[in-house]
Amino acid sequence: MTATRPVAFTSGGLTCRGRLHRPAGDAPAPCVVMAHGFSGTMDALLPSYAERFVAGGLAVLLFDYRHFGESDGSPRQLVDAARQRADLRRAVELAREQPEVDGDAVALWGSSLGGSHVVELAADDPSIAAVVANVPALDVWRGRGDLRREMAQRGLGWGEVARATARLVAAAVVDEARGLLHRSPHYIAVFGPMDRAVFSDPGLAGWFHDLETTSPTWENRVTPRFLLHAPRYRAGTMERLGMPLLVTLARDDTEISWRFVADRAARAPRAEVKLLPVGHFDVYHGRTFDEVAAEHLAFLRRHLIEDRRAPERLAASPR
Repeated sequence: MTATRPVAFTSGGLTCRGRLHRPAGDAPAPCVVMAHGFSGTMDALLPSYAERFVAGGLAVLLFDYRHFGESDGSPRQLVDAARQRADLRRAVELAREQPEVDGDAVALWGSSLGGSHVVELAADDPSIAAVVANVPALDVWRGRGDLRREMAQRGLGWGEVARATARLVAAAVVDEARGLLHRSPHYIAVFGPMDRAVFSDPGLAGWFHDLETTSPTWENRVTPRFLLHAPRYRAGTMERLGMPLLVTLARDDTEISWRFVADRAARAPRAEVKLLPVGHFDVYHGRTFDEVAAEHLAFLRRHLIEDRRAPERLAASPR
């Protein structure tokens, strides 16, 4: 039967906590280290994917970045891409050290902002066995979603968007200054009014309500200083990914530009790109989740289990 146990590691002098899920059986299993998105925690959204992967014979390591969920770090809800990538690197090191894990078969899975993190980390670590980037936010500025489409869908004018953007940038500057002065953060909501939150589409209200009620450690607030230090895609990154790469994109995504990501992903030597006629958040629930999770599991099993067994079967066959 499957098993789960708590794990912990130190990153930047702070303790990050997680859960190692392993499939049935006694042999060390291939492992997927999962990186959640922007404000995510390990009890939000990712467990559904993890359950599918473990049922498919893979171990899974879920963890919280510093400043989030069960992990240490003050101030709380601090989104810092560089720190999160460092935490992810330490999580991979921890996974490889576990007796339940086949250290030569560790893959990365990341969604949204976490999708950017797994691409960056894999570009610097050729020993990663495979990578799945789920609606990845590779570049928050150049790779932003279709603003005109979002405005049309919500009936917004340029004036409203400009005022809301100015207020968010002002909030980020205030929060940055407070951080430099070692004062408490100036928080904004993850979901809320357009000029006071990262996401504000009224159509997402039910989705975020469900997230808040089903994920005990998730909080509807973040430090807006992130906007001043958001990830930017570095030229040549995809070209360095020699391992198998699967990129799942949403055609109706208003948060990231699927065209920007697809163009960059095409430069990876072993990339597969899947485009679905859905929105950014649809990959986490319903029939779209079922389809995406099945696609990801098949890809991971193929490269972490089946392809690695093929040479063994060939060597054992009669000559």
